[in-house]
This record gives sequence, C-alpha cells and structure tokens, in this order.
Amino acid sequence: MTEPVENMPVRHILCLSGGKDSTALAIHLRRTRPHLNLEYVFTDTLKELQETYDYLNRLEALLNIKIVRLNAKAGFDHWLTVFGGLLPSPQMRWCTKMLKLKPFEDYIGDQKVISYVGIRADENRTGYISTKPNITPTFPFKEDGIDYAGVMKILNESGLGLPPYLKWGRSHSGCFFCFFQQPMEWVRLLENHPEQFEEAMKYEKVSSEPGKTFTWIQGMPLSELRKPETIAGIKKRYEERRLRLKKQRGNKSLAETLGGLESEEETSRACLICQL
Repeated sequence: MTEPVENMPVRHILCLSGGKDSTALAIHLRRTRPHLNLEYVFTDTLKELQETYDYLNRLEALLNIKIVRLNAKAGFDHWLTVFGGLLPSPQMRWCTKMLKLKPFEDYIGDQKVISYVGIRADENRTGYISTKPNITPTFPFKEDGIDYAGVMKILNESGLGLPPYLKWGRSHSGCFFCFFQQPMEWVRLLENHPEQFEEAMKYEKVSSEPGKTFTWIQGMPLSELRKPETIAGIKKRYEERRLRLKKQRGNKSLAETLGGLESEEETSRACLICQL
C-alpha cells in the first residue's frame, strides 16, 4: 500500500545551476545546517558550457556529495521542433519551462519539498522559479545576512573559487546560447568557445517572410555580430558604458568586478533555476 503524500517526510532540495550563488549556498548549508538531509539537483539541458560541468564535479568532490543530474526526456532540439523553430526568448521561456522546471517538478512529484534558493541578502529579485503548491522556497542567504562579499568569502575560503567562465566575462551559468546574454558576452563566447558560438549560430533562421526570422538577439543575427566591424563597435560601446557607470557609481559594481554584463540589474529577470 502506497503511503499518503501528507505522511511522507519533507524533502530538502538545493537545485544547483553551476553558478556562484547556488554553489556557495551548498557550501554554506553544509557548514551551518549539517543536520539537513539535502538533495543536490542539477537539471542538465546538455547545452551547458563544459566549464559548468567541471565546476559541479569539483563541488561534488569538495563536499563529498552526489549531485543528481536530471536530463529532460526530450532535449533542446526536440522542443525547438515542437515550438516550430521559435527560439526561446525573455517573452517565450519555453527552454526554462521544458528543460529546467518540468524535469525538476517531475523529480519532486507531489511530495512536500523545501527548496533552498541562493538569492543573496543584497538582492531584490524573484526571477522565474517553480510555483507548485507543495514546494516551499527558503532563502538562507537572506536569513543569514550574506551578501555578494559573503558569497565571495565562502567560495574563496573553500578553495573552490568562482566558476571558470566568469574569468572570460560570462556573467552567469545556463545554456551557452542563453538569450539573456548581452552582445559583449556573445563576443566573448566567440573568442573563448568559437565552436559553441558556431553551434548557436546554426539555430538561427533569417527569412524575408514576416514572423519567420528567429535570432538570439533581436534584430541582429550572430552572422552579423561576428563581423570584425560589429565586434569593434560592441567593444567600444561596452567600454564607454563601463567607464560611465564606474564614474557614476564610484565603487565597482558586481558586473564590473566579474567583467561580465554592464549591470547586474539587467539580468534580474533571468531564470533563477538556470543562473544562480
């Protein structure tokens, strides 16, 4: 006889993205709440950077844990066909829904779950996360007053450090063709992972027929972005804006520190399950 859901123990789950915040949260919870029987989960789209996979492997070794790798039953290419070749976008986030949220929710089922989310004490965002009634989110960084500096301290003291992709200027984890990337991040993807830039470019469709053009960046196919003159313009505008923001703010922003996006606030609408 199957035990009723209401009588089952509450599960404690930390969904990892391969980003700095969820990784730091895993380390923090091990230190401050060792009694938790945490499950560590990563929803794998199979379109992540190799650096993300390597970083997760290092976290497993550091904490001596097992990260459950959830693969969507049908990958990105399948769902791209289902959606008629329509690339995901901020307005149509089918990639997050079908490749991240759905596998995660299927894994949970109807059991009661406390989901640990790595939103920091210095952040004010909600993002795009599951709203299933049996999932209760909790925010340990906010409870413990841990901000960006605190996350950096956790990662540095652990010896793990920051995700490698931050070193070349990508601002977050997630698919290598994530539509939340700014033009400068696409340039850096081209410079550091040209083979994945080429793969992303192959997904685009440019047509003279109305409604038949699908590109990662609205109004600019990657074939145009990769031109030397376009790259030069993007770099020039990026540097001008970086210097302007630095002058306005006095101290360096998070984005300037990481060398990624012009402003972290511009990614505040991004999918937390992908990018924390």
